[in-house]
Amino acid sequence: MSDTRTAAVIVNPSKVIDLDERRKEIRGLFAEAGRPEPLWLTTTPEDPGCGMAVQAVEAGVDVALVCGGDGTVMAVASVLAGTDVALALVPSGTGNLLATNFGVTRDVRAAVEVALHGDRRRIDVGVVDGADTSTGHAGTFTVMAGMGFDAEMLEATPDTAKRRFGWLAYVAAGVKKLHRKRVLMRIRLDGGRWIRRRARSVLVANVGRLQGGIPLFPDARPDDGWLDVAVLTPRDITDWVRLGWGVVMRRGGTPRLETFRARKVEVRTDREQARELDGDVVAPSRTLVARISPAALLLCVPRSAQTAEATPPRDA
Repeated sequence: MSDTRTAAVIVNPSKVIDLDERRKEIRGLFAEAGRPEPLWLTTTPEDPGCGMAVQAVEAGVDVALVCGGDGTVMAVASVLAGTDVALALVPSGTGNLLATNFGVTRDVRAAVEVALHGDRRRIDVGVVDGADTSTGHAGTFTVMAGMGFDAEMLEATPDTAKRRFGWLAYVAAGVKKLHRKRVLMRIRLDGGRWIRRRARSVLVANVGRLQGGIPLFPDARPDDGWLDVAVLTPRDITDWVRLGWGVVMRRGGTPRLETFRARKVEVRTDREQARELDGDVVAPSRTLVARISPAALLLCVPRSAQTAEATPPRDA
């Protein structure tokens, strides 16, 4: 059934300190803009956003504002991908990597301004085959998928530490995982030959920046129809330090880091590995198969982001 309202707000209550105040603030901003009061939908531990996104689509809204972290965004994006309903970001969690990559700040007024008056841009999404996610939908990611160290780090970071220390909590958890041994990984890009590496992690990205704004893929674009792939092969702490320094300083030829790009990426390991999608840990496996879904998601972005990041697709 169609609803007279043109927007929905999907909020994760565990990511918002004062839920009543947030609702009052957003309702006020919509009233200032002369817009009808938005449909208000709250996620649950059992449904992190997919069911709410379905309700929003069925209500006939043209934009869904997501107040939550990367996991909430991923859940909503998995439903909105392939539709004409735009996704707008109101960053409320720890990571908020999609928001970071598009310059959407944690200021609620500014974020709602982007949702109502910013540009709308179609971006790619990644899809991981056979991912057992908490959303109950196919494994969709807007930022990146990973296998190995990054997923181990996320899994080891307590929610209490994330709330207290933000993205630095991931660093503390990651340090404890640096000593783990590399595993044999076979990687195939677009059905080509298998590449064999002893690695600690493989990252498959749709955008370029990690936690803290670290530019792992400086040339990555979210609308170029490509996945950017990083293979991390550090042997010891010294290698990790050199790798990290090279990434932060944006030096070419960073040691123990190889980058590729593809439309489909297959990773196979000799033993089961931790995996993650947009910071949400999913079932471990010996395989990771990711593919790009071009221009699948309509995203609300600041006007500056539309001009600053829009680039022609790179040649194969």
